[in-house]
Amino acid sequence: MSGKRTGNTSTGGDINNLVDVKGLTRERPWLLPSNRKLRHLEGISLRNLTLSRPIKSVQPKTIDDESLPNAFRTPTKSLALREKKLEHSRSSSDLHSSPKGRNLLGGSAQNRESETDVKHIRPPSGKIRRRSTLNWTNATPQIRQKNLEDVARSRLADTWFSVHCEGIAEPVYVSEVVEKAMNPDFRIFDLNTYGPWVTRRDELIIKFWGRTEAINRYTLILELRVHLRSLQFIGKSLESFRHPLPQNCVLLHLSDGIYTSFTDLPLDEPVLAISTGPKNAQNVQPTSTFDELMRLSNFDDCIQDALATREKLTSQISTLLAQQKDERQVIQSAAQAQDSLALTNRAVSTMQKQIRAARSRRSELEDSLRARREAIRTGTVSQEKSRSHLNSARSNFASHVSLHRETRSGITDQIRRICEDVLQIYPIEPVPQKALSFTIRSLPLPNATSPSLDPATTAAALGYVAHVTHLLSLYLSAALPYPIHPYGSFSTIYDPISISLQSEAARTFPLYQKGAVTYRFEYGVFLLNSDIELLMSKQGIRIVDLRHTLPNIKYLLTILTSGQGDLPGRKGGRPQLSSDYQEEERGKNSCLDERKMRGGNGAFTGLVMNGKKPTSRIRSPLGREIGHLIDEV
Repeated sequence: MSGKRTGNTSTGGDINNLVDVKGLTRERPWLLPSNRKLRHLEGISLRNLTLSRPIKSVQPKTIDDESLPNAFRTPTKSLALREKKLEHSRSSSDLHSSPKGRNLLGGSAQNRESETDVKHIRPPSGKIRRRSTLNWTNATPQIRQKNLEDVARSRLADTWFSVHCEGIAEPVYVSEVVEKAMNPDFRIFDLNTYGPWVTRRDELIIKFWGRTEAINRYTLILELRVHLRSLQFIGKSLESFRHPLPQNCVLLHLSDGIYTSFTDLPLDEPVLAISTGPKNAQNVQPTSTFDELMRLSNFDDCIQDALATREKLTSQISTLLAQQKDERQVIQSAAQAQDSLALTNRAVSTMQKQIRAARSRRSELEDSLRARREAIRTGTVSQEKSRSHLNSARSNFASHVSLHRETRSGITDQIRRICEDVLQIYPIEPVPQKALSFTIRSLPLPNATSPSLDPATTAAALGYVAHVTHLLSLYLSAALPYPIHPYGSFSTIYDPISISLQSEAARTFPLYQKGAVTYRFEYGVFLLNSDIELLMSKQGIRIVDLRHTLPNIKYLLTILTSGQGDLPGRKGGRPQLSSDYQEEERGKNSCLDERKMRGGNGAFTGLVMNGKKPTSRIRSPLGREIGHLIDEV
């Protein structure tokens, strides 16, 4: 990178004449000064925040070290510049005021060049005492720390800024509040949302507001009118910038780097300067006067005196610390012993709590052991009693096993006999020359829905099947998942399992077609076949097709009636039923309604229900025969 710059026009000279003072390379901005607009502005920062306004020097004046804008100014130097006479003294002595007629520049009235110079002499002051640091020597560390915190706190403030544009009454952007900061960094923002009326401008007004702990309300700290073309480029970041920034220095973060506005860059940084012709004699300015040089000498003596005093105090403090080393060690040992004692006391209290908890736990365990011993003693007594009955139980075990075997065999034989009676009551015969087609009591029942059959015949056949299935569930002690209500040709079946059915009426499905919805009738037949499948699975029989109603029940009855030996005889008397079963049967009989069968050749008006004698009048010999058979069962 050469020494010439083409992107900075802050000095207002010819661009081709811009050269690097030291010939060093320097970062250049990407944007030309004429291209810088508000749309490129991304953030604003403030450095070296100062709430007090600096004292402006009056021009013209002589050029010395104090004329530098960034010269280090201390309170001592500010007081020394206002003194009336030169007096060599130590930093703790008083500076008396000089006689009234004496010139502040160290000479008589003859040394003053004109009346204009007199007007710009610093105003006289009264008796001034040089700021002393002796009150810090004997102060405690707490007081020193408090003083340092007060000094730091006095320079910290809560700040925020607002961006304004000419012609717009309201501020374009208002930042957040940064608390307790001397170099506040605000958030990045984007002004493109305000439209081209704002983003195409190259001028803006920035107002900084702040407050401290002493001031409760926000006051205007700085109002700056910025022209983006006149800004100076610092660099891509502040890390590579070594120049000290002035007080209340505003940094503008554009899309290509950081910019600011100042004209006092030091020469130890690579600064761009404008090469001009030979120097003119009129531009030569006078140097410092004799009085100012004497002041500088006095300042140097004061500084040396302060350094000597600091060294002396340092040696005295070191001597005192060395002398009090034993005492400090004793104090430290005592503090450590107190801390160890407090720690020991806490450990003792903790152990006492643990001991109390362990004793309580021990008492609980003792009670538990005592209760267990008592339970073991009771169990031992009960075990001895059980052993005394065990021998007699063993002698009776063989007889009980044989009795159980005989009872199971008798139950099986009785089921064979009952199933034979059911086959006699409801004979299931095959249809000639039709495979897997059967009739029940001479009523055909197809394996699938057939529109050619009479609905009344189908309903009567399904009523027979429903009754046979219901009786078999009672004889085999198998609970049906879908309970059957065998009301003859108006039989129904109940579905308590389906979740989609809400009401009781919706869960009851008919086993007849007349007056019923077709799909509900078909679903009822499906539930009846499911009950038959459950009875067959209880007996270990595998079903071939669920839709074959009469073949499946014929197969089931054939298996149940198969066996060796003769059928046992029917025992006299009626079985003793439990009271709950009797109440259930009594309730079912009270709910029975007489239903008459309409149409058909050998149709009957009533049907046997739950092993009871039908209440309806039987008009045919077949009905009377069924009634006599049920009475015998």
